[in-house]
Amino acid sequence: MLRVTSSAVRVFLTLLALLVLWTLGGAAQQAARPTPTGGTGTLYIGGYPNQIWIIDEATEKVAGAIPIKVGIPRRVSLSDDLKRFYVVSATSEQVEVVDIATRQTLDTFTLSEGNKKVRISSVEPDPLQRYVIMITRTTTKLIDRFEFGPARLQQYDLKEHKITRTIPWPDGQERDQANLLFSPDGKLLYFLANEVLIFETENFTQVDKWDMSNLEEGLGQVSVSLGGFGGADNVNDPPGFFTTTMTVQDPVQHRRMMGIAKINLTAKTNEFYTIGPAGSVSFTLAPDRKRGFGLESEIGRYQFWTFDLVKRQVVSRMEFAGRPRMSMKTSSNGQLLYVFTAGNTIDVYDASNYRSLRTISLAGDMTTTLFVVPPRPASRP
Repeated sequence: MLRVTSSAVRVFLTLLALLVLWTLGGAAQQAARPTPTGGTGTLYIGGYPNQIWIIDEATEKVAGAIPIKVGIPRRVSLSDDLKRFYVVSATSEQVEVVDIATRQTLDTFTLSEGNKKVRISSVEPDPLQRYVIMITRTTTKLIDRFEFGPARLQQYDLKEHKITRTIPWPDGQERDQANLLFSPDGKLLYFLANEVLIFETENFTQVDKWDMSNLEEGLGQVSVSLGGFGGADNVNDPPGFFTTTMTVQDPVQHRRMMGIAKINLTAKTNEFYTIGPAGSVSFTLAPDRKRGFGLESEIGRYQFWTFDLVKRQVVSRMEFAGRPRMSMKTSSNGQLLYVFTAGNTIDVYDASNYRSLRTISLAGDMTTTLFVVPPRPASRP
């Protein structure tokens, strides 16, 4: 028969009291911890009806909107100096150039004419904003059919308002999409894929080729992931750098492995390291460049990831009630995570523990990616 002595009871009660005090202390500490805020930047996101909302990050309130003349914005590119948006309409036929500070339209143009519809799938402005590089495809309406032309890579002069050059596709391989980045001085254009093709921007001839599979001994097939709807969003990267996820194939086991790559386009170097098995995990760089955040989105499985880019490891993961369609950006100070895409709400989470904090509601459904523009001068550090 089990005997319970008075000393055992005292020990039990003491431990119970300590546990209660520890729990209450932790709860009090949690309650005393200030709720994180996102910083003093500005959020921009396009949506219905025909506008780009401007959200003050400090208050998380809609502070106004930029009216869009060409219709519903669908693809938006941010200029390198953070001063202009290049907006492609939902019909993919019209482009609008917007001055962010004044909220005014600087220019609009279309390539469609008569029975020819020219649809534009992407627009990348050069850093000096003399021209844009576009991917276009022409559909011609004939009496008895529609005739679809090839995808073209074209240079459009913003001052002359005309196509000045059709650029041959790299290796003769036609693409409907291309990941394009300019060097900070605009003298080089980079095609980012399983390899980096480098073109000079006077005549757009290929001057170099950087095979990603040669980055490391034994590295197999490489796939580079770029974020941003309508272009790579590298606001938090220094000029000439791009941090992203890469997927490689183990040449022995033939396993797909995910890693983080910090690509120095100018020096043609890449700091790459594997993290673990490949998965559908997006990546966004924190402003301190010491952390990165991932968003895993599969049917019935949604997770936040945090990467320590100094120690080169995943430091935490947590499942949460996500959306069927999701994208993520960090706040301008790196303390918050913004989850968006589809619908009219932006969910705000604490980046340190993934705690759901609040929701930003918009007057209509969003149709573009979210831009988090930090409070800094137009000349990026």
